[in-house]
Amino acid sequence: MKTTLGVIFGNRDFFPDHLVTEARKDIQTLFQELEINPIMVGENDTKLGSVVTYEHAKICAYLFKKHQDEIDGILVVLPNFGDEKGIADTIKLSGLKVPILVQAYPDDLEAFDVVRRRDAFCGKISVCNNLRQYGFEYTLTHQHTSSPKSESFQVDLKKFVSVCRVVKGLKNARLGAIGARPTAFNTVRYSEKILQAYGISVSTIDLSEVFGAAGKLSDDAARVKDKLSEIKAYAKHDSVPPPHLIRMAKLGIVISDWMQANDLNASALQCWTSIQQNYGVNACTLMSMMSDQLIPSACEVDITGVVSMYALQLASGFPSALVDWNNNYANDPDRCVLFHCGNWAKSFVPDIKITTAPILGTALGEENTYGAMDGRAQAGPITFARVSTDDLHGLVRTYIGEGQLTDDPLDTFGHRAVAHVPDLQSLMKYICKNGYEHHVAMTMGSVAEVLDEAFTTYMGWDNYHHS
Repeated sequence: MKTTLGVIFGNRDFFPDHLVTEARKDIQTLFQELEINPIMVGENDTKLGSVVTYEHAKICAYLFKKHQDEIDGILVVLPNFGDEKGIADTIKLSGLKVPILVQAYPDDLEAFDVVRRRDAFCGKISVCNNLRQYGFEYTLTHQHTSSPKSESFQVDLKKFVSVCRVVKGLKNARLGAIGARPTAFNTVRYSEKILQAYGISVSTIDLSEVFGAAGKLSDDAARVKDKLSEIKAYAKHDSVPPPHLIRMAKLGIVISDWMQANDLNASALQCWTSIQQNYGVNACTLMSMMSDQLIPSACEVDITGVVSMYALQLASGFPSALVDWNNNYANDPDRCVLFHCGNWAKSFVPDIKITTAPILGTALGEENTYGAMDGRAQAGPITFARVSTDDLHGLVRTYIGEGQLTDDPLDTFGHRAVAHVPDLQSLMKYICKNGYEHHVAMTMGSVAEVLDEAFTTYMGWDNYHHS
């Protein structure tokens, strides 16, 4: 789906008007290249399609209101100094509460005459001053002034589009909690009320309802056969007894139906011990399949863990995974082992197979743990993140950072990876000192800056950026 941005072109009467016309062409060309949908007043609706007066602000705001369900963010373009009040009034009158990016054109030393001089360098400061006075949060470009034709601005705009995606997704997120958290895991406790205050809703279902509905499905039902084929096509399954694959198929259908009925974006599931004791499988394969389809699913009813996964996915456009900060890696202080029984998306682990969970199997019977997965994550850059509700202080705390999955030797089972994180020891101290969970989410690519801007500027969360 294309991102839609409302665009405001600032202008001042005594600065060159033709600069606005040029800017409109620059933005339209760039948006077409990046497949961004613009909402902006026509050249004949206001003076050259810019905002100079309060009347212009009303016209632009009315247009934005008409498209309020479509607009993901606002781009303020300053071809010249601009009118700071007109820009702030437009946003106020529109009623939009979306991310704002402020751009300013650079001056050319060879064009400092009356016909080409811009002064947007100065105007941007005034615009930001007014946005701050009006109570709006906003994003800045890396360079104070940058042309839309520059690579620098294009990088800024792409990141801003990702920020818009994260903010919109989180503020409208609907999550499913499937089953109660494992009683042994106080670590995944969270506050539904704090999440709701930020627009994140949680729906719940008891595992007895899930198992009951699955039990009513016939082995020969067309939907069960279709789901079974989907599972077999997803991963190697030679060692899995057919009855266990059928149980997984039925479970997958029930979970999918419930999530669709409740319009849910992601889920967190009680993956032990009830499901093994009362249904006889692991849910890892189904969770992996959902995450690979960009419907993230977290272990152990870790709802704030799946918020972390969803945020990373929105930022990167790539599946995310929930992992344990699990083991040291020999004597290397900046490397560690990431691990889980096996619910990481296939996108992380191309050579993936369905197997059992040896650790859970020691207590629950290994024959009841078919559905766990095995495979080594491919090497590459990652971004990690953790969202947590601080119930005692009534706020959300987060940390983010970047690292690298490596090809270092690792001989073990489950879904696994070796991660290199610069200054890992100080990060571990921060996690422990601040009482964070042992779970962290990861995605491929470098999107820490996107999350930092989304979390701090627009969500208002207390974020630590490890770098």
